[in-house]
Amino acid sequence: MVEDGFVVFDSDPDVKRWAAAAHRIACKVSADPAIRAANLRHGETWFVGVDCLPNNASGAICDVALKGPWEAKVPAPSKWHAAQLSIVYPGYPAQDPEESDANHRYRIKRHAAHVDGLLPLGPKRRRYLREPHAFILGLPLNEANAAPLMVWPGSHRIMGKAFRRLVGDRNPLDVDLTDIYQDARREVFEHSAPQAIIAKPGASILLHRHLLHGVAPWAQGQVAPPEGRMIAYFRPQFSAADWLADT
Repeated sequence: MVEDGFVVFDSDPDVKRWAAAAHRIACKVSADPAIRAANLRHGETWFVGVDCLPNNASGAICDVALKGPWEAKVPAPSKWHAAQLSIVYPGYPAQDPEESDANHRYRIKRHAAHVDGLLPLGPKRRRYLREPHAFILGLPLNEANAAPLMVWPGSHRIMGKAFRRLVGDRNPLDVDLTDIYQDARREVFEHSAPQAIIAKPGASILLHRHLLHGVAPWAQGQVAPPEGRMIAYFRPQFSAADWLADT
């Protein structure tokens, strides 16, 4: 993972069992009217689903344990959070009324490329580190080739170097990262082409915490089951100092 900033592990029977159990629950969760209303974005073409999958603290769901080949690559957290249930529907991304034209164009042209955990705060929407993730683990829950996860290989090195240069010896939580974040993204776009990741249940996707990634628009001819393209994401958090480190 060090070179490209991501790895896609081949299908594993333990992961496949977990994905099957999670899929059954995900279909029920995403069909609940109240939960849907709270989670639909972009003209109801994306179910954001943060903390929507009711796995337990060990990551298990319906008594099916969470385990897989990523365990040899990253340290297991002391507690797994409730996974994000990210679901994309045909027509993604439609434009929400409050979304600016520039933001909508970026979502289409650049697949909404971002580094997780940098949140826009205050009236000027300046970005600060508020969720220092250790890594990102994606587990496909159904078979689909629509609206794939997009990654920029090697972008974690550019982004991480920029963050460390700006932060220096300060607490990363106290530093306005907005300008360096935008500049580093532009550098990535100049030197790295995005790569689509399409994986089936049983496979697992591990991303470096600084890797630039996003979601491609749902293109004509792409297909997914009626419940939409489903991926569960885990993002365990650790210290801000570890988040900044060159590892």
